[in-house]
Amino acid sequence: MSIYREYDIRGIYEKELNEKSVVKIGYALASKIQGDYVAVGYDARSHSPILFEYLVAGLNKGGKKVLDMGLVPTPVNYFTNYQEWDGITPSASVMITGSHNPSEYNGFKITVDKTPFFGEDIYALGRECDVMQMPQKVQRDVTKIDAVTRYVDFLVKEFAHLKGMNERIVYDCGNGVAGVVTEAIFSRLELHTKGIYIEPDGTFPNHHPDPSVEHNLKDVKALLEKEGDIAFAYDGDADRIAVLTHKNNIKGDMMALLFAMKIQKPTVVGEVKCSQVMYDELERRGAKAVMYKTGHSNLKVKMKEINADLACEVSGHIFFKNRYFGYDDAIYATLRMLELIQDGIDLDAELAKLPKVYSTEEIKVKTTESEKFKIIDKVKELLENPPADFPHIKDIIDVDGVRINFEKGWGLVRASNTTPVLVTRFESTDKDEAQKYEDSMNALIQTAKRSL
Repeated sequence: MSIYREYDIRGIYEKELNEKSVVKIGYALASKIQGDYVAVGYDARSHSPILFEYLVAGLNKGGKKVLDMGLVPTPVNYFTNYQEWDGITPSASVMITGSHNPSEYNGFKITVDKTPFFGEDIYALGRECDVMQMPQKVQRDVTKIDAVTRYVDFLVKEFAHLKGMNERIVYDCGNGVAGVVTEAIFSRLELHTKGIYIEPDGTFPNHHPDPSVEHNLKDVKALLEKEGDIAFAYDGDADRIAVLTHKNNIKGDMMALLFAMKIQKPTVVGEVKCSQVMYDELERRGAKAVMYKTGHSNLKVKMKEINADLACEVSGHIFFKNRYFGYDDAIYATLRMLELIQDGIDLDAELAKLPKVYSTEEIKVKTTESEKFKIIDKVKELLENPPADFPHIKDIIDVDGVRINFEKGWGLVRASNTTPVLVTRFESTDKDEAQKYEDSMNALIQTAKRSL
C-alpha cells in the first residue's frame, strides 16, 4: 500500500511496481473511467516501456482501449486530454514517470476527465488492488498517436511572435524527457539556444534531474555565465522549471509575480510555502491571491474550482489557465518567460523592486509515516497556549499544516504527503527574526514529538 501516494502512485521497479501490481492497477483503474479510450505515455527510464505493457494489459482487460503516445514529457501527456485523435477524445491519461526520483523509481500520474485522480481516489484504488486476484490477459488493443508533433505544432503557433528574438538562451534537460520537444520548438522559433544533457537517459548520468536543488544547477549556471542571457532547467518529466538570470535563481512564487504582470487583474493560487511577498504584492496590484494546499493535484483542482488564471509552487510547478489548459508545463512556462523578456520586462529589475526578505529553503525534519500527521495535530494544540517566550502570533492558517503569521514574517510546518518528513520554511523582513521563528518552531516540534 505504500506505493499509493497523495498525488500519484510511486515505487521501486520490480520490487513494488512489477507485472502483478501494475496489471492490477490498470484493471482497477479501468473501472473508474467512463469512456473507452485511455492515453498513455512514459518517461526515459529503462523500465518505463515495460511498465507500459503491464498497464496496457490491465486496462485492456478492464475494457479500455489505449492510445500510445510513447516517450513524452508529462505536459504532453496532459495535453492529449484536450485533443481529438481521429475523432477520439481520451477519457483519461496515464503518465508513467518517476519524475525527479532516483532511476530505480517509477510511477503513474493519472488524469480522469481532465481532472487529477488523487487523494482518496488513489488510496481506494490501492485497497481494491490489495485484495484483487491477478486478472487474465486479453488481446492487446493499442493505437499509436503522435502527441509530440501535435504539441510542438501547438506551441510553435501560439508563440510565433517569439520567432528570431535576440536573447541567448541556455538550458539543461537533465537527461529527462524535456529534450523530446525542446529542440524542435526552439529550432522552429529560430531562437538562439544552447542545451546540455538533452538526450533522454533514465540513468541520469550527469546529475539528478531535480532543478529545485542548487547543486544540480551548477553546469547550466556555468554555461549561462559564458554563453547566455537567460537559463532554464527542467526536472525529469518536464513539469517543473528553474529560471536563472545572472543575478537570480527565480523560484516559483516569484515567477508567478512576473507572469501576473501581463494578465489583467488575475486570480493566482499559491501554496502554503509561497512567500508572503507574492501574496501581498499581488493584492497591491489589484489581483486576487489565494493560498492553498501544496501539491500539483491540489492546485489544479483549486484553479478549476475558482476559475483562477495562474497557480504556482515554490519548487517550479507553474500552472497557466490564462491562454492555456490549467496544468503544470515547464516548456510552456519557458515560452511565457521569454515572452516577458521580449516585451521589455527586466526580470532582475522587477525582482529588485520587491521588499527584501530572508527566507529559508525547505527544511525537512525526519519522522515516520504513522507519526507525521499526529505531530502536526499536537503542534496545533500547543499553539493554543504557546510558551511564554514564543514570538507574538498574529494569526494561524491551517489550510495545509500550520502557517503562523508573526509580526515580521511567518513560519510553516506541514506533513509531507509523499515522504515520512515534516517540511518547514521560515521568512522575515529581519534576518534575526527569521532565525528566531525557526528556533521557536523547531522547539515546539520537538515538544510535540516527545509527547507522542
